[in-house]
Amino acid sequence: MSRKKISTTIYVTPEQNEQLKLLHARTKVPVAVFIREGIDLVLSRHAHLLPGQLQLTAPYARPEPPRSDVTPSESGSARGIVAAVPAANQEVPAAAADRAK
Repeated sequence: MSRKKISTTIYVTPEQNEQLKLLHARTKVPVAVFIREGIDLVLSRHAHLLPGQLQLTAPYARPEPPRSDVTPSESGSARGIVAAVPAANQEVPAAAADRAK
C-alpha cells in the first residue's frame, strides 16, 4: 500500500518533459514516480546536510584517528578491524586478565 502523497508544483524544462514522457511511454511507469525517485536521489546525496542521527555505515562518516596506545598489530588495521583495548587508566576485567596470562 502506498503512503499518502502531498501535491506540489514543479517546473521542468521542455527537454526534461519530453524525456520523461518518452521514458513513461517505454516503461509505463508514471512520470511522478520518476520525479519522486529523483528527489530521493538528491536527498540521499545531501543527507549529510539534513538534521538527524548519523548512521555508522554512512559513506560520509569519518573514521576515528588511530589511538596512540594501540600498536598496528594489535589493532588489526590491515583488515580494517579496531581492537577493543582498555586505556591505561582503565581496569581490565578479571576474565580478560586470566586470558592474557
